Amino acid sequence: MPTADAALIIFAKAPVAGLAKTRLIPALGAAGAAALAERLLVQAVAAAVAARLGPVELCVSPDPGHPSFQQLARQHGLQLVSQGEGDLGQRMHRALQRALQRHAQVLLMGTDAPGLDAALLRQAAMALRTHDAVFVPALDGGYALVGLKRPQPALFEGMTWSTARVMQDTRDRACNAGLSWAETLPVADIDVPADLQHLPAGWMATSAPR
Repeated sequence: MPTADAALIIFAKAPVAGLAKTRLIPALGAAGAAALAERLLVQAVAAAVAARLGPVELCVSPDPGHPSFQQLARQHGLQLVSQGEGDLGQRMHRALQRALQRHAQVLLMGTDAPGLDAALLRQAAMALRTHDAVFVPALDGGYALVGLKRPQPALFEGMTWSTARVMQDTRDRACNAGLSWAETLPVADIDVPADLQHLPAGWMATSAPR
């Protein structure tokens, strides 16, 4: 039987130059984009731990052996697992389904939104208590967090990701499935050069191209 607490899954890509944040390379260079990806990863883990909602899992791609993942897992006592194969929707659904076997509520977040802080995570968890799902929308039309109390494959199967319609398509799917859901105010994802204006003060100094 699932326990009564909430679990939090952080979906993360290894901060490797040429692999992470490739759409920021024109502005930051490959090394600068990877450095920013690592800072976003550290920030996301810190927020998840500070929220104190329950166990935190670092669900990663492509290799759990990356030193940044290993260090964060040791430092914060995180479970470290691989995302496995499949498209983004398949991987997210699989991670949520697995965690929901052990926990009554599960939140899954990315690492791209520095505004997704501990207070917002707690707000999302509170909203999930009275809804089937919760989302933190992103300003680019996607979402930075999804929370569920039961697996909902219809929200993920066959979805076209990385478009400005992801959140609206998700709303349509949730409505068609008869789900109740809550949304917080949107946050900014840091994906393309124009998004860099949304970084916290001082971050650009450490992510400038070298």
